[in-house]
Amino acid sequence: MFTGIVEELGSIVAVDSDGDSAKITVRGPKVLDDVTHGASIAVNGVCLTVTDWTKDTFTVDVMAETLRRTSLGQAGSPVNLERAMRADGRFGGHIVQGHVDGTTTITSRDEQPRWTVVRFGLPTQLAPYVVEKGSITIDGVSLTVSAVGEGYFEVSLIPTTLELTTLGRKGIGDLVNLEVDVLAKYVERLMK
Repeated sequence: MFTGIVEELGSIVAVDSDGDSAKITVRGPKVLDDVTHGASIAVNGVCLTVTDWTKDTFTVDVMAETLRRTSLGQAGSPVNLERAMRADGRFGGHIVQGHVDGTTTITSRDEQPRWTVVRFGLPTQLAPYVVEKGSITIDGVSLTVSAVGEGYFEVSLIPTTLELTTLGRKGIGDLVNLEVDVLAKYVERLMK
């Protein structure tokens, strides 16, 4: 489990495709402080398992399913990194599983002096789980939904989030990973 509080801005340094899978190598020295074989690291919100590492990079195996359902897969891409939450750690964001529910694109950015409002397309299948003032994870970043409308939702980003995550570097049309609040999915399941 993760919290959606990004620890480090890393980058994908290599993608070695092998038909129905790939090995992805990611640069991110900070998240490697206490790494072990099999450790979980969220890469742009995707929970991945460390199979090998060096002082500055780690390698993960990724199935075709993950590549198809996420925005991972391009060498050179900056990525948000977070280690799995420790049981005795501070819970700064919200419950993030690292299980991407879908992708969407940025449709607009409204730059203000002290914040930026970013609008995203809202996939129909995820719309029931997105509510104003609810939690959402975008590229692994725990955020609060500031507005919801027909086919879109918005978040308001403070300067720190813009500086320390990929969201400050993304523009209109860029693809992002989405994970909706798992509690909403459980409530829906219980109500059926």
